Amino acid sequence: MKFELVIGLETHVELNTNSKIFCSCGGHSSPKEPNDCVCPACSGMPGMLPVMNKRVVELAATAGLMLNCEISRYTTFDKKNYYYPDLPCAYQITQLNHPICTNGLVKVKTAAGERDIRIKQIHMEEDAGKLVHSGNSSFVDFNRTSVPLIEIVTQPDFRSPEEVVAYLNKLKNMFRAGGISECEEGAMRCDVNISIREEGSEEFGVRTEIKNMASFEAIDRAIRYEAQRHMNAVEFETEELVQETRRWDDAAGKTFAMRNKETEADYRYFPDPNLMPIVIDDEWLEQIKANKPAAVDEKAEEYSLMGISEKEIAVIMTDHKIAALLDGVIAQGIDGKDAASWILTDCAGILRKNGQVLKDLTVTADQLAAIIKMVSDGKINRGAGKKVLIAVIEDGVDPVAFCEENGFTVQADEGLIASVIDKAIAANPQAVEDFRAGKEKALMAIFGACMKELRGNGDPQVIKALLEQKMKG
Repeated sequence: MKFELVIGLETHVELNTNSKIFCSCGGHSSPKEPNDCVCPACSGMPGMLPVMNKRVVELAATAGLMLNCEISRYTTFDKKNYYYPDLPCAYQITQLNHPICTNGLVKVKTAAGERDIRIKQIHMEEDAGKLVHSGNSSFVDFNRTSVPLIEIVTQPDFRSPEEVVAYLNKLKNMFRAGGISECEEGAMRCDVNISIREEGSEEFGVRTEIKNMASFEAIDRAIRYEAQRHMNAVEFETEELVQETRRWDDAAGKTFAMRNKETEADYRYFPDPNLMPIVIDDEWLEQIKANKPAAVDEKAEEYSLMGISEKEIAVIMTDHKIAALLDGVIAQGIDGKDAASWILTDCAGILRKNGQVLKDLTVTADQLAAIIKMVSDGKINRGAGKKVLIAVIEDGVDPVAFCEENGFTVQADEGLIASVIDKAIAANPQAVEDFRAGKEKALMAIFGACMKELRGNGDPQVIKALLEQKMKG
């Protein structure tokens, strides 16, 4: 019997905001110690009312536009009731009846081809806290409570783990490039709904939900394991399949039952009376659309036309700050391929030596463009440009002023260079003899002596022309 895999995803993404969704406490990146970013509102104190963060609405709508969704002009919040120690109010504020985005579509490409993945909805909600287990004790950290999330719910359109991973990578690149979320570890979590059916059938099989998956590699392994478990159960009757929630044990390489899968009735949803409906009028929606970043596919195509390689584009698109830096440099008339090379090779290399990565880069587009322009205009050579870049990255100097202060300007004065050449010829008689005996490479020894005398700032073309003229004369 041939089986078809049927998968749907619920992906939770933490939003890049300065404060939580319903209070003024800092976002997820703010806290340093457990429970140091908590107030009476997000810790569930009686009588404290939620106040909506406008930026959350804008980022959620932007995410919807990036995924080709319809933006709801009228959206409301609901209470999802369940008790767990990391949920201080014993309910979660989410959206059921009027989510902010519906009916989206995203294309994913794998070796098997391209597939359309339908987005059922995107809704806003608050995150829960975090349980920390130590020995025989458990502690609750409420720092994450009320951090803003969007949950992206797909239709069951995936047919392989490769498509799932391609989709998640695409979301990550989109949201990083668009400033929606950094999608770092813990900031992008996924619930995988999986079932199998006989190939050609339209009926859905028994569904399993695998909860809280954060690693793409683990998601791939969990889907493969669960698919095989379902196929064994159907074909060889190894067990009876039931609709349930399971957890993935990465060390064991297996899923384990947690509980029966809840339904909407189990959560006793009802409209949140403390939050007014949000109305997105024409003016606000146009502002959101105007600030929407270019689609990842369009941006990748734009970079490709500039001669930037696929590998380089993949790195650029994973970090919106790097993409913004590149765009800022290009906007100042710098060649895109050249700018990408400076960022991904020179900047990355300097950072790596300092134990840092690209996301730590603090160089501005103005600074980098100034360095590249001085090199391309012949005012300084490439080696001097690298020295200036190091000083800018490590000390934040002004690149133009630093060049002038350190004498990095290229020397093209023929009189000065001629005198340096004469001195180098006199100091290297063996190289002169070898060159005149037919050893062309001997010329480079004298060329190197000239560059050393000029502190690496001589114009190579002028030096080479004058040197050849004198040696052959």
